[in-house]
Amino acid sequence: MEHDIAIIGGGPAGYNAAEKAALNGLRTILFEKNAIGGVCLNEGCIPTKTLLYSAKTLDNIKSASKYGISVEGEPTFDLPKIISRKDKVVKKLTAGVSAKLSFNGVTVVQGAADIVNEDNGLFQIKSGENTYSVKYILLCTGSETIIPPIKGLSEVDYWTSKEALESKELPKSLAIIGGGVIGIEFASFFNSMGVKVNVIEMMPEILGAMDKETSAMLRTDYTKKGVTFRLNTKVVEVTKKGVVVEKDGKSETIEADRILVSVGRRPIVKGFGLENLNIEMLRNGIKVNEYMQTSNPRVYAAGDVTGFSLLAHTAIREGEVAISHIVGEDDKMSYKAIPGVVYTNPELAGVGKTEEELNANGESFRVLKLPMAYSGRFVAENEVGNGLCKIIVDDDDRIIGCHMLGNPASELIVIAGIAIENGDTVEEFRKHVYPHPTVSEIIHETLFS
Repeated sequence: MEHDIAIIGGGPAGYNAAEKAALNGLRTILFEKNAIGGVCLNEGCIPTKTLLYSAKTLDNIKSASKYGISVEGEPTFDLPKIISRKDKVVKKLTAGVSAKLSFNGVTVVQGAADIVNEDNGLFQIKSGENTYSVKYILLCTGSETIIPPIKGLSEVDYWTSKEALESKELPKSLAIIGGGVIGIEFASFFNSMGVKVNVIEMMPEILGAMDKETSAMLRTDYTKKGVTFRLNTKVVEVTKKGVVVEKDGKSETIEADRILVSVGRRPIVKGFGLENLNIEMLRNGIKVNEYMQTSNPRVYAAGDVTGFSLLAHTAIREGEVAISHIVGEDDKMSYKAIPGVVYTNPELAGVGKTEEELNANGESFRVLKLPMAYSGRFVAENEVGNGLCKIIVDDDDRIIGCHMLGNPASELIVIAGIAIENGDTVEEFRKHVYPHPTVSEIIHETLFS
């Protein structure tokens, strides 16, 4: 019952850190009270992308005539089969994660962990009837959906992302409260499935802190597809008929068969004995340093529980940094180039600084940008929409931001992220050779704009 490290939480931060810890010779135990893979693998990143790919396939069939392909009749879909395929993908991937943990010698406890105390250089963790002693703890407890205190919400059968992913019946109309990444991805899916979608957002633009120009372009695309966006609009009440909203002092009821609540997530910091460690907090998460150490040097935290990034890929890297520090490797966490992606059709992606952020801080910069149509491969594969590639550089001509709208932005954004992380200048990054024809060439072309 004695281990070198206990990892609490089996999401992307936890299971990747557990594998690295075991490979570095640490006796590793991982606690997960729900399903291995966490929210991301079971009810977030992977299942939503599986549904969105089905929707994208349907969109492509509908527009096949633009590419000289004839499809007889109106294409149809089978939602239960789409959901079933999503479940199969999730099952396959979670089984793979469990197999890797087992192969690498990680002890997995399927149950809640409760940190009891710290005594004589060891932490005591209880799960069920058993107590475990460990030298180090890595907290990867993740986040949970925020349910806002809206009048009447508790009296209706609303959806969160979890229920939206499980439904095998489509509503005729859907009101989405919140125009962040999760809300917009669901708007994309249900719009492709033929549902009348209303997105209600309090802010002047969708997608929060992402680049406003590309966000507005994406919103325009989906407005043309039939999604209604209500910006600068506050939800004041929910009834069985729909959502009561207020804008400019005027109230209106948006009728909807279903309501999806998607206003964000918050770190899980209760329910596992954190209060027994006297750990320093920062805002709504756990405070950490560049090595992911908390105020207790033998307790680390990674992923959503820090309240900083709330992205799976950030969580994975943070978990790696934590284990590296424990085993004596010189590795620090950098947040200069964390990509953000919206998996709509077209995709939107960004990394590094935005114009809005730089303007707010009074920093000078210049913008290089080109329509995605400057890429021959993009034109060959996209009959609808031009898209945009925007690169932001500082006064030393170093690349500090990149924002893209157009497929496959999710696969291309890492190229700019590498430039930002390495501190490359425009001149240095121009020298890289891109395969032709590829959409990735748009980055090279934009550097000459």
